[in-house]
Amino acid sequence: MKAVPLSAALALTALAVCAPVSAATQPVRAERVTLTNADNGHTVSAHKGDDVEVTLTGYRERGLTFSWSVPASDSAVLRRTAGGTTPRGTATARFRAVKNGIAALSAQRRCHADQGHLCPLVVTPWKVRVEVK
Repeated sequence: MKAVPLSAALALTALAVCAPVSAATQPVRAERVTLTNADNGHTVSAHKGDDVEVTLTGYRERGLTFSWSVPASDSAVLRRTAGGTTPRGTATARFRAVKNGIAALSAQRRCHADQGHLCPLVVTPWKVRVEVK
C-alpha cells in the first residue's frame, strides 16, 4: 500500500465534506404556514409540500359557547391530514399542500347555549385563500 502524504489526505477529506449535495439527495423543502382567527379574509402563499396549520379559537361567556367547525378545504390542492375541536369551541386542522393551485379554507363559528340561555341567530364565517406555487 502506497503512503499518501497527510496534507493530501486532509485535502481529499475536506473536498468530500464540502462537496455540494446533488439535487436528487437534497431534503424536500417543508415549511409551515400558521393561520388564526385574525387571518380571516386574507390570501396567503404556500409551496408544494408545505403544511398549513389552522387554529381558530372559540370562547365561552355568560352561558354561551361560540364554537368553530373543523376547517375544510374546497380543493384537492390542500389535503387535510388532521383536525378536531375542543369543548371550549376551538378548532384545529392541518393541511398538506399537495399540488399547485388555489384553495379556500373555511370554517363557521356558531353559538351553543347552556340550558336557560339563548343564542343569537348568527353564523360567523372564516375564509382564507391559499395560493400554492
